[in-house]
Amino acid sequence: MTPTISISRRSLLGLAASTLAGAALPAFAQPEKPVRIILPISAGSGVDVIARAASPALTKTLGQPVIIDNLPGAGGITGAAAVAKATPDGLTLGLFSNNHVINPAVYKKMPFDAVNDFTPISVIGATPLVLVATKSLPAKNVKELIALLRAKPEEYNYASSGNGTVIHLAAELFLDQANVKARHIPYKGTGPMVTDLIGGQVQFGVVALPAIQQHLKSGAVQAIGLCGAKRSPAAPDIPTIAEQGLPDYDIEGWFAVVGPAKMTPADTKRVHDAFVKAFESPDVLEAMNKQGNVIKPTSPEEAAKFFRSEAARYAALAKKANVSLD
Repeated sequence: MTPTISISRRSLLGLAASTLAGAALPAFAQPEKPVRIILPISAGSGVDVIARAASPALTKTLGQPVIIDNLPGAGGITGAAAVAKATPDGLTLGLFSNNHVINPAVYKKMPFDAVNDFTPISVIGATPLVLVATKSLPAKNVKELIALLRAKPEEYNYASSGNGTVIHLAAELFLDQANVKARHIPYKGTGPMVTDLIGGQVQFGVVALPAIQQHLKSGAVQAIGLCGAKRSPAAPDIPTIAEQGLPDYDIEGWFAVVGPAKMTPADTKRVHDAFVKAFESPDVLEAMNKQGNVIKPTSPEEAAKFFRSEAARYAALAKKANVSLD
């Protein structure tokens, strides 16, 4: 006679719960770790706005939560140092701008090598820069501004968002190629710089197009010329400085994703492909276009070559302009 096995309802429920819990355990045993994207600038700055616009898409393409971490300080050195010291596993990345390769040219001491202590992943895109002037300045274009500066050497001031920034060096490049002079008035950020340009306390300066576009449309300031080699789709009516008589003038803001040195080729490719897919998604492209940014991702190899070229370019420009910081 086959023995009867009696199992209570409570036992069955307990057994079922244990079985389900055991089956579910592998799915939660190794939860996906978040990807930390370090920005060496303050919240609300250009690259910060870019990163936050792309973060939902990056969460999808990376398949992991994304944390945007602002670590400003020392012209971007503080945040960059945090990336350089991180484990090269693809979980800590940096979204950097021109200032990353400018810093070695202007700071006397650096805690890292801006090229060799990082893994270049992709130069994602560019932000147009524009030379603007206060609306009361009697110069409406490059030719008139140069004539004004030559007629009264060193009488006029130009603003920048800080010593040794790309905004500063872009203005210095203009002065050098135009063979004119003006006094430099550095500010602590783009906001106060733009405020004084509108108020007429300073006469001209270079600003990222997204930061000044609404003031150009309202007539609070006037555009002298776009700094890149080509006109911007976001402001097609603004002629370039190059087409107005300085053919070799070409400078723009750019933003790039990097990791710590010694990332594996597999991790580098995975992060590269995820960033390209995110930034080329319709929602992110629309957001970038509204901001005036142009998305044109490079390969890791192209990014490495670009960083070396830009570092050499800014080193020569900083030396010529005698820009040096402690």
